[in-house]
Amino acid sequence: MAAGLQKLRVFDQSALPPLVADAAPEKGSQDESEKQSEKETEGYWRPLLILTAFLIFCSLMLSAYSQTVMWLDKPIAEVRIIGDTKYLNKRVLAEKLAAGINAPLMNVDIATLRETILDDPWVHGAKIKRDWPPAVEVTIDEQIPVARWGGKGLLNHQGDIFWPESTQGYLSLPVLNGPATQTQQLMAQYHDLSRLFQGADVKMTGLSMEARGAWSLVLDNGIEVIVGREQLRERLQRFLHVYQKELAPRAEQIEKVDIRYTNGVAVKWRKHEEQVKAG
Repeated sequence: MAAGLQKLRVFDQSALPPLVADAAPEKGSQDESEKQSEKETEGYWRPLLILTAFLIFCSLMLSAYSQTVMWLDKPIAEVRIIGDTKYLNKRVLAEKLAAGINAPLMNVDIATLRETILDDPWVHGAKIKRDWPPAVEVTIDEQIPVARWGGKGLLNHQGDIFWPESTQGYLSLPVLNGPATQTQQLMAQYHDLSRLFQGADVKMTGLSMEARGAWSLVLDNGIEVIVGREQLRERLQRFLHVYQKELAPRAEQIEKVDIRYTNGVAVKWRKHEEQVKAG
């Protein structure tokens, strides 16, 4: 019996590693796992909710915009022309503009209407806007003529050339001629030289500039004065002295005076037939 007992092996269970299947999970680890799962679910749905809310908002705004446009987009009932005008007929201009309107207020082509307004030579600038109740309002900047340009055109106060149907009503304005790119220089030169005639018995009514830069002018009695390119003021001062002393009594007989000479002037007399007709 004792010998049998000696053959038995004794196993110490405390020395064996614990079985994983028998280990109970810790509570803290389970809570963290659940929280992580909730965060992942929330991170997935939140962008979808934001996008859905944004789309709903855009849809509502688009609907409101469409309703507003439908409410505003009514047939135009009035064309208003505002601004000080002296040469333009506001009523005629409004009727001309209204004839070209074929769309309701929100769809009317403002650019086309502006081109129609600017087609009138007496319109220097125009601002057009929509108004409510349905109307088109036009603010006019009218041309201000200060001189005639050749025989058919006019110059405004900024030196721009425009071409009205007729210049017969503006014969009292001075006549300027020259390169179209030099209108402002012509205007400045005219104002400068015309001061020399203050107090004289004759006035300057026209000024011309040749492409080479030579100047000539016309007096109110029809005499043409050839001035040249240099020493304009000095030459004109000398001419006025000679004119008042020698030429004024015979002005009707004079066609042209050349003052490009250092001493004196050259006079071209009218033909006898022209002198009789002038008399």
